[in-house]
Amino acid sequence: MITNFTEIFYIIVLTLAIGYIFSGYIKIPGLYSRGFNWKGIKFAILVTAPAIILHELAHKFAGLALGYSAMFHIWWFGLGLGIFLRIIGSPFLILAPGYVSVAPNAPLELSAIAFAGPFINIVLFVSAILVLRLKRKLKRKEFLFWHLTKIINMWLFIFNMIPIPPLDGSKVFAGLFGLL
Repeated sequence: MITNFTEIFYIIVLTLAIGYIFSGYIKIPGLYSRGFNWKGIKFAILVTAPAIILHELAHKFAGLALGYSAMFHIWWFGLGLGIFLRIIGSPFLILAPGYVSVAPNAPLELSAIAFAGPFINIVLFVSAILVLRLKRKLKRKEFLFWHLTKIINMWLFIFNMIPIPPLDGSKVFAGLFGLL
């Protein structure tokens, strides 16, 4: 099965939570307020949710494509930590909102599934660079959207490729070393 009600529910919850969390870190003149701000949350969702949700769904669909069952889960502690840090106004953001459970047997499949998420971040990063370079006249909010998309996806790629468990980089390298 491609998806189920639970995963759809998790994606909706994750989208709203990510928007709330990042709205405290993305300050847009005219949209920013210290209280609850729907416009800021919507902008944060547009910028950050694709990077995080498509990253996780890439793991899921890579696993499914290789014949494995794969399920997206929210990691409630990781998501709760991000929300807590937002509520207290922390200058630091720690966010580990979810994961995909899939158990590949072959080392190369482990690497492919693990790399699928960071690969999406590279695609989104390069897409943002291309838009910023090729589109001559962007409105201020459009420029901010593409610039933040570029930065967020660059950092997600770098962070996720660190070869320390449970990050994707550890699984990519473990799978590659398993081939030796």
